Parts: sequence; structure tokens; C-alpha cells
Amino acid sequence: MDRCQPCRVGPQDQHWQAAPQAPIRRWQLEREAPESGQVTSLVEYLPGARFPVHRHPAGEEILVLEGVFSDDSGNYAAGSYLRSPAGSEHAPFSEPGCLIFVKLNQFAGDDQATVRLAAGSANSVTFCTGVSGTLLHRHGCEQTWLLDCETGAELRWQGASAGELLLLSGRLTEAGQTHCAHSWLRDTRLGELGLRAAEPSRLLLKFGALRGLQEDPEQ
Repeated sequence: MDRCQPCRVGPQDQHWQAAPQAPIRRWQLEREAPESGQVTSLVEYLPGARFPVHRHPAGEEILVLEGVFSDDSGNYAAGSYLRSPAGSEHAPFSEPGCLIFVKLNQFAGDDQATVRLAAGSANSVTFCTGVSGTLLHRHGCEQTWLLDCETGAELRWQGASAGELLLLSGRLTEAGQTHCAHSWLRDTRLGELGLRAAEPSRLLLKFGALRGLQEDPEQ
């Protein structure tokens, strides 16, 4: 997995695989190894699915996209954002089923924050012209945002350009290419690409956090 190389993954590239431990399906967007290392995935829990207790060697980050995700700490509806630091453990499950975006083993070494944010629990601010959003997490140069873009808004920001985004709804255009919901983009120049919303769009944006780049953590 070379994070210096740009990556674009869309719904047309779906490759769902059954997890060996539970009635769960995973679509791995990037990974170092099948069951270890740094992994970024979409994960679907079928109704009633339960996953065995497991530890997070270098942290776990989750955004709930659909349904209700649950673990020892509570129940989290769509829009909830969770961070579990290195060394934490849980036994996740979902009674109604859910779809989540998961990043495993990608925390900065000194980031020990536990985060449990319910949907709509944080204030929205202006991110750039035509784009508002909620800052979900900040650590050093790393920032994670949930953003809402007006039609025609261009996605740009100051600071670290390297980043990734998951398009939750709507459409983004990039140099004549259109990205639709559940498209995932990673690029060392993400903030300079001139991504533009073709319609009202919502996305998860992370920048300053591509672990493994030579220039990390400054990027």
C-alpha cells in the first residue's frame, strides 16, 4: 500500500467479502494485510451480527453510515462518530444491521482520545465558501470533518493538502470525472484538486493523516 500514489475507488469497484468471524461483509478500500496492519473499509453488519471481543493495536475510527452500530459503550445511529485509541477493545454488534466506515490501526502514536459523538451533537461552522461542517477530531496537523457542500462549491482548505474523503451523498466532479455516493478518494494533493459539488453533497474529509508518507506527520 503506497499512500504516495493517488487512489480513486467507486461503487463500480465494489468487492465485498464475508468476514470469517461473523455475518459481516467487508469492502476493503486499502489495506496492508488481509487481517492485520492499516486497513480502511466499508463494513456491513447483517441484522443480529455480533463480532468477538478484539483489541485495537493502533486504534479504530468509525463513522456510522446506516442503521445502528453498538458495542460495550452504547448504541450509535447513522451519523455517529467513534474513536477508540490504541489498546482499547470491544465486542461490537448490530441488532437492526448497519453500514460503517472503518479505519484500523491509523492513529498517531500519541493520540489517546476516546471519542463518541452522536449525529448532530457538535456545532456546524463554515469550512470554505459554500461548504459548512463539523470538526469531528483534531490532533496535531490531523483534522477530520463531516462536510455539507452547496451545489457548485469548490472544496479547498489551508494547510496539509494530503488527505482522503468518503462521499456520503451527492456528486463531486474532478477534472471531468464524476464521483458518486460511497466513492473514496486518497491523494497527496487532495486539497489542490478543485473538487466541486455537482449537487448538494455530504462527505467525510480527513487531511494531515496519511500515515506512512515520508513527510508525515507534517505532510
